[in-house]
Amino acid sequence: MAHLRPTVLATAAAATLALSACGAGADTADDAAGTASAATVSVEHAQGTTEVPTEPETVFTFDLGALDTLDALGVEVTGVPQGTLPDQLSDYDGGDITNIGSMLEPDFEAIAAAEPDLIIISGRVADSYDELSDIAPTIDLSVDPAAPMESFEDNTESLGRIFGVEDEVTDRLAALESKIEATREDAASAGDALIVLTSAGEVTAYGAGSRFGLIHDVLGVTPAADIASEGPHGEAVSFEYIADVDPAHLFVIDRDAAIGDAGAAASAVLDNDLVNGTEAAQNDAVTYLDAASWYLIGYGLNNLDAMISAVDEAVAA
Repeated sequence: MAHLRPTVLATAAAATLALSACGAGADTADDAAGTASAATVSVEHAQGTTEVPTEPETVFTFDLGALDTLDALGVEVTGVPQGTLPDQLSDYDGGDITNIGSMLEPDFEAIAAAEPDLIIISGRVADSYDELSDIAPTIDLSVDPAAPMESFEDNTESLGRIFGVEDEVTDRLAALESKIEATREDAASAGDALIVLTSAGEVTAYGAGSRFGLIHDVLGVTPAADIASEGPHGEAVSFEYIADVDPAHLFVIDRDAAIGDAGAAASAVLDNDLVNGTEAAQNDAVTYLDAASWYLIGYGLNNLDAMISAVDEAVAA
């Protein structure tokens, strides 16, 4: 007679116990269900450590990167800020989705009334962490510009543990790492680059360590200049500055387009002799990045894949 492995014996024993429990009455089954629903996971995040219920049912998020990740993982989200959702996330605009405020200001009354099981935030509403934590378990999944990929991966793995999709998270992150390595190889011989954002006709530049530092810090594109990385708004620059830097590549983000403000398009703002005389413009190497993708969503599983593709297409040309 073949010997049964310990795991097989344990499974048989568990089945026997389960059958015994069925005969023990509904109270025992109810107790077991209550224990399962009370399970939590400890999540480290930007503002501390929070005990979060596993597989929460009512999930609110102010962070669109987290929303993009949860959407990619097939996790249902029931509350998001309305009004500035990009096309990529338009399925969460209206319908049965609870409007939890704006990207900058939570609607505390609506949130409390809906009794969420989990609230996810990031930088734009980080100051509301304490008040939101009084309503429900709240985690701050802000991405650290000083270590963006490590931070993003930690956040994504935390979501994987919360919702029981660790294996899928592992596979998706591995695919992104492979794509990053391929882009870094293309970037090695692509020359330098300057990242600029236009807003209300003004231009700011971003460098390594900034909110858009993915291009330099992760994807390996050489910075064309030493740009101050402090704060989310970049460093104000002139057209003369762009001409003096003379980057081989120019990556452009149109903030007005991202948030739906009226104003001159980035292409019109940068259409002048100084910018048109740069190596980037002369070689058709000015890349207008998807504004909502870069400015509003940022680090999400689907969106990061698209961001990497946009940069790789530019530097591999």
